[in-house]
Amino acid sequence: MDTFIQQIINGLVLGSMYALVALGYTMVYGVLNLINFAHGDVLMIGAMVGLSILKLLDALVPGLPGYLSLMIAIIGAIPVCMLVNVIIERVAYRRLRNAPRLAPLITAIGVSYLLTTGAMIIWGRSPLSFPQLLSSEPIAIGGAVISQTQVLLLALALLSMGGLVLLVEKTKMGRAMRATAENPRVAGLMGVDSNKVIVYTFAIGAALAAVAGVMWGANYSSIQFAMGFLPGLKAFSAAVLGGIGNIYGAMIGGIVLGLIEALGAGYIGDATGGFLGSHYQDIFAFVVLILVLTVRPSGIMGERVADRA
Repeated sequence: MDTFIQQIINGLVLGSMYALVALGYTMVYGVLNLINFAHGDVLMIGAMVGLSILKLLDALVPGLPGYLSLMIAIIGAIPVCMLVNVIIERVAYRRLRNAPRLAPLITAIGVSYLLTTGAMIIWGRSPLSFPQLLSSEPIAIGGAVISQTQVLLLALALLSMGGLVLLVEKTKMGRAMRATAENPRVAGLMGVDSNKVIVYTFAIGAALAAVAGVMWGANYSSIQFAMGFLPGLKAFSAAVLGGIGNIYGAMIGGIVLGLIEALGAGYIGDATGGFLGSHYQDIFAFVVLILVLTVRPSGIMGERVADRA
C-alpha cells in the first residue's frame, strides 16, 4: 500500500505539469484548430528565464526565502513566455490561418527548432543546475513521502487550473473564447474581436507553461535547451487523451497520463526486474493512449465544439 500511495503522489505531481502544458495545446486548438508544436519549448523558455531570475536575485538580494525566490522567478517568467508566444502567433501563425493545415504544422515544427536553437545560443548546450530553494526534508504521508517543492507544484497547478476554469466560464473574455471556438465568423458578426481572443489564448497558454517550466526545474533540479520536446509531446498526448479542445479533458488527460507513467514504472518495472522501469515509462503512457483512441477517437472528454475553450 505504501508503494501504491507513493506512486499516486508521483503520478499526480507529473500529471499536474503535463496538464498545465496540455491546457495550452487544447486552448489554441479549440480556438484555431491549430496544433502549436512549439508550445513545449515555451515551457523550456520559462524554466531558463526562471533560472536566470534566480541567479540575478542571488547576486542582488542574497538570502531571500526559498518560497519568495521561486514565486518571483515564476512571476518574472510568465510575461516573458507570454511575449514569446504572442510573437509566435503574430509572426508565424496569423498569416497561415486560412492556409492548408499542413502549412501551420510545418511552421510550428520550424518555430520549435528556432526556439531550441535560440535557447542553446543564449544559455549554452550543457545542462544547467536548478537551485534547491525549498527544504529537502520530506513530508510523510502514511508510508509515502512528498517534498515541499512537490506540494507547492500541486498547489500552483490546482490554482492555475481553477483560475483558468473561472476565466473561461465566468468572464467576458471566456465567453468570447467559447464563441470564437464554436464559429469564428458568427462570433465576429456578434462583435467579438477574434484577433484579440486568439492573442489572449496564446498568452494564457504561455503563462501556464511558464509555471510548469519553473516548477519542472525546481522538481528535477536540472534543465537544458532541449528539455521542452518530451514534456511537450507528453502534454500533447495528454490533450488528445482527454479530448483535444476541451479544457477539462486536458486536465484529466494530464493527470491520467502522469498516473499511468508512475504506476507503470513502479509496478511493471518491479515485476520485470527493472527492465521496464523508469527509463521505459514512456511505453506505458503511449500504449494506453493508443488503446483509448482506438476505442474512443475523440478522447475521454471529447464533445461538441460549442463546449470547447
